[in-house]
Amino acid sequence: MLVLTAPSLNSQPIAHGFFGRQGGVSKGIYASLNCGPGSGDVRADVVENRRRAMETLLSGAALMTLYQVHSPRAVTVHEPWEIGEGPQADAMATDVPGIALGILTADCAPVLLADRQARVVGAAHAGWKGALGGVTESAIAEMERLGARRERIAAAIGPCISQQNYEVGPEFRARFLEAGRDNARFFVASGKPEHFRFDLESYVAARLNAAGLESVERLTACTYAEESAYFSFRRATHRGETDYGRQLSAIVLR
Repeated sequence: MLVLTAPSLNSQPIAHGFFGRQGGVSKGIYASLNCGPGSGDVRADVVENRRRAMETLLSGAALMTLYQVHSPRAVTVHEPWEIGEGPQADAMATDVPGIALGILTADCAPVLLADRQARVVGAAHAGWKGALGGVTESAIAEMERLGARRERIAAAIGPCISQQNYEVGPEFRARFLEAGRDNARFFVASGKPEHFRFDLESYVAARLNAAGLESVERLTACTYAEESAYFSFRRATHRGETDYGRQLSAIVLR
């Protein structure tokens, strides 16, 4: 099983992991650790994959994932819900030990956050739309409501699509420039006329740094390029595949 960790989050009382696609039971385009109940995969396989991930992360932890909608909305998690019944949101926070906050991605950036002193953790699903809308700031605000302080929060950005593989059109870039002219630094020209390559990871990191966190770590793994390691929505789309798996990133208080 492939699990990346961030040194800034590697200490008690936190357990966390950015899981890849290896080590599960799913087959075909979902092979093998597909943790997304919103995919067309066999539900029993998804349930088993999520169980395996929790055994690796922290045995007995209850995994919570959201109905992700590319929004800036964040929620506080006080108690578990059933698989597939999470609220429509893209970030969450908790101070309850044993509740694992899980983010599902297949090119978007998963962000895990922790204030060890306050014993508060958070997680965010930062695709371009959510990131532009302020999803990471929403996650931080939700953590602060539970007693966290942003100057103590460590954040880590997990595997996502790299700039080299993220070509976008002029309308996409224009939306970011409307939000701030300095956002031009996250785009470089591509080989296609009037098209660009967008650096999602750097943009998310810049938003987190601007929020005044203690530390922001980037794992710099590309979901599109590393086919054996990660699921990728864009890669599946380019191949004309009908669906795609989702990898899990999760954080929990021991």
